[in-house]
Amino acid sequence: MMTLDSKLPPQASSKRWYTLETLPFDNLALRSLPIDPIKENYVRIVNGACFSMVQPAPLKNPVLVSYSKEAIELLGINEDEAKRPDFAEYFAGNKLLPGSQPAAHCYVGHQFGSFAGQLGDGRAMYLGEILNSEGDRWEIQFKGAGKTPYSRTADGRAVLRSSIREFLCSEAMFHLGVPTTRAGTLVTSDTPVERDPNYDGHVIEEKGTVVLRIAPSFIRFGSFQICNAADDRTERPGPSYFQPQVLPILLDYTIKTLFPHIFNSAEITNNEDRYAAFFKEVVERTAVMVSLWQAYGFVHGVMNTDNMSILGLTIDYGPFGFLSEFSFDYTPNTSDKEGRYSYKNQPDMCYWNLEKLAEGISKQLPLARSKEILTQFWTVFNHHYNPKMRAKLGLMDEQEEDVDLIRSLLETMDKTGTDFNNTFRNLKLFTLRSSDSEPVRDEDFLDFILTQTCSAQALIERMEKPKVPLRQLYMLLSIAKQSPQLFMSLTGSDPSFIFEEIERLEVVREQTKHITPEKKLDSDRKEWTEWAAKYRRRLDGMVKNLASVDLGELRERRRVSMDSHNPKFILRNYMAQVAIEKAEKGDFSEVNRLLDLLREPFSEGIQYEEFGYDKRPPEHISCPSLSCSS
Repeated sequence: MMTLDSKLPPQASSKRWYTLETLPFDNLALRSLPIDPIKENYVRIVNGACFSMVQPAPLKNPVLVSYSKEAIELLGINEDEAKRPDFAEYFAGNKLLPGSQPAAHCYVGHQFGSFAGQLGDGRAMYLGEILNSEGDRWEIQFKGAGKTPYSRTADGRAVLRSSIREFLCSEAMFHLGVPTTRAGTLVTSDTPVERDPNYDGHVIEEKGTVVLRIAPSFIRFGSFQICNAADDRTERPGPSYFQPQVLPILLDYTIKTLFPHIFNSAEITNNEDRYAAFFKEVVERTAVMVSLWQAYGFVHGVMNTDNMSILGLTIDYGPFGFLSEFSFDYTPNTSDKEGRYSYKNQPDMCYWNLEKLAEGISKQLPLARSKEILTQFWTVFNHHYNPKMRAKLGLMDEQEEDVDLIRSLLETMDKTGTDFNNTFRNLKLFTLRSSDSEPVRDEDFLDFILTQTCSAQALIERMEKPKVPLRQLYMLLSIAKQSPQLFMSLTGSDPSFIFEEIERLEVVREQTKHITPEKKLDSDRKEWTEWAAKYRRRLDGMVKNLASVDLGELRERRRVSMDSHNPKFILRNYMAQVAIEKAEKGDFSEVNRLLDLLREPFSEGIQYEEFGYDKRPPEHISCPSLSCSS
């Protein structure tokens, strides 16, 4: 089974530093893949090509907000170089790095389940690939550098608000140990960009901003769908449907460059076996990635096939969110009315996206074979998810009952609206004892956990929240009653979900009449007392099972394990919002404070208690929703 072992850090003596003028670019993708012959930069359908050549649009008065020391060092850039007065000019796109060849990547995608046809890098630009002194190849990319042939009706820009979120979360995920693209620099400007952040007609002017993204590659599932035939429902084809020769070129390049162990394997002697081995590894990497999302309470928000990395990296940080008040149904994306990409659905959506990838390469790898490979997804997911959750619970041995214990913990958190991260971090309040008769203070945990649950009012609001805004819901209900055919053509779905939602809301409103703060607290105490009893029995059983291990040593091993798997700090959305509001006034200190904090998410030595960043956030901002514009 494939693992994601980190490469050992190189010896200091082998590291070579470069100036911005001497970065060792080796733009293999542009030498290997079909390039759009049209050089003019205007919006169009791009046939038979993987890239279109473009140029960044300069920003007015660019200024460096922040940079990630660890990320730029991957490229061979040290902090001295980051202090250059023209550093911001280069990473705003105002000056081109010598050796870079800006281009935009062509890809397509299924968006919220519907095939959208050509999408592509509408506001991202490939700059090139840097082959550092350790032999690592890193693709660098701008987000927000201006229009490309794939910008559709957009301006190709990103704003400070969304860029801060992507910059901080990319680095936060890396330091949590979750596979991710990296963010090297964050440069803002006086270039005005108009946005409607809430999609409510209220347009505001924001600051044009560019993030430097770093990854071995930004090739994604949607890259392999460009030769798709016209979709049965949307009737949109991939832009290279009539140039099917593009796909095997892309497949072979991807395997040779990014999966060389497969390409060079002496045991694989034909293309179909090679493509099967490639697909198998993509399945495994994706399963590992989403298992960690679930373990850390990360919700991506927009898991379309064009937002899924072929390398199993978390990519395209838009309306993401870390869980605060736990809910299986939580989605941070205001556009996701039906909860397609909710927390509970993320593993299923990865599986669905892998099915679409399999369909995209079905002429090279028969579906019968890829579907057989895909059945391994859940095995790999559970192989990584269950041990991770055991470690978070401080379980030092493996028992069959653990799956039920983990599930019941999440169900208890869901029923009571308890803070996800703080629940896990404080399970260490349960101590190990030498015998069942030894007294323990499990009530310390119960007293704490009841401070982490949501209020009665918050529970009522969550239960009564419609999956579709009420005005829209009743409008759709009227259409569904009058003309089911019209409803189908407008929504692409059966009207039954509208009737089910109306019925659900009627039942819920009857239930919420009886919820009071006192009843909520009593109910929460009962739920948590029952789960705590299960957990206590499991801990006592673990001590007996591991009787050969000194109890003091076992306690210490458990503490270390729990502290290294349960972060003290995560990037809660309200924390990012504080940094955004300060940065929009020209104060970048909070961005850099959060970057320092998120570098050591598990550390008790980082003291930011005065900011409350390790506490349950105020209820009205615990899990805010965001639009894709955010």
